[in-house]
Amino acid sequence: MPLVAPSILAADFSRLGEEVKRVSEAGADFIHVDVMDGTFVPNITIGPSMVKSLRAYSTLPFISHLMITHPERHLRAFAEAGSDIIEVHIEAEHDVIMDTLRDARALGKKVGLAVNPPTPVESAFPYFGEIDLLLIMSVNPGWGGQKFMPEVLPKIRIAKAEMDRLGSRVPVEIDGGINIETGELAARAGVDILAAGTSVFKAPDVRKAIEALRACGK
Repeated sequence: MPLVAPSILAADFSRLGEEVKRVSEAGADFIHVDVMDGTFVPNITIGPSMVKSLRAYSTLPFISHLMITHPERHLRAFAEAGSDIIEVHIEAEHDVIMDTLRDARALGKKVGLAVNPPTPVESAFPYFGEIDLLLIMSVNPGWGGQKFMPEVLPKIRIAKAEMDRLGSRVPVEIDGGINIETGELAARAGVDILAAGTSVFKAPDVRKAIEALRACGK
C-alpha cells in the first residue's frame, strides 16, 4: 500500500498552516511542499521562510520539491528551514547534479531526484546510489490540477528493475494528477508514495481521501 504525501500546492494559501495541520491530523505520511521559481517552471510559489513557518503545524517529514534553477544555491536555506527530504530535478542542473545531491546529504538531509515526463528515467540511473527517493513526474511541473500522464507509468517498473539489479532500492514517488483512479494505476505499477494535491485538499472528507489513496493497489 502506498504512502500519501498531500501536496500543499492545492491547499488554501490564506490558511496554509491550518491546512498542513488538517492533513497531518487526517493521517498523511508526508507533507509535499512545491517550490517554484518562475524560471525552471512558469509558476511561483513559496520559499524557505514559508517552510520554516509551516514546521510549527506538523511533525510529519517535509518533502521540499525544488522546481527551481540552481537548487545548489538554496540547499542550506531549505535544510535549515526544516525540510527533511530535498528533491531536485535532474533537468535543472544535469552537469552538477551529483555534487548537489551530496551537498544536500552533507547537510544531514535525505535527498530525492525528480524526473520530468519527457526525460527518460534511465538518465537518473547513475545517481541511484546517491538518493533516498526517486520522484517520477506524471505532469509537466508548474501548475496544479493537470491531467495525469499514464505514459510515465513504465518508468516506475524500469527504475525498480534497475534498483534491483544494483541491490539498492529506494522509494519511488509519483506527482501530478493523482486521484483514486490514477493512484490505483500508479500503485499497480509499483509506486511507493503518492503526492496528491486537489484530490486531498479539495475532498469533502480529507481523512477518507487519504485512506482511499493509501488503499490503492490493495
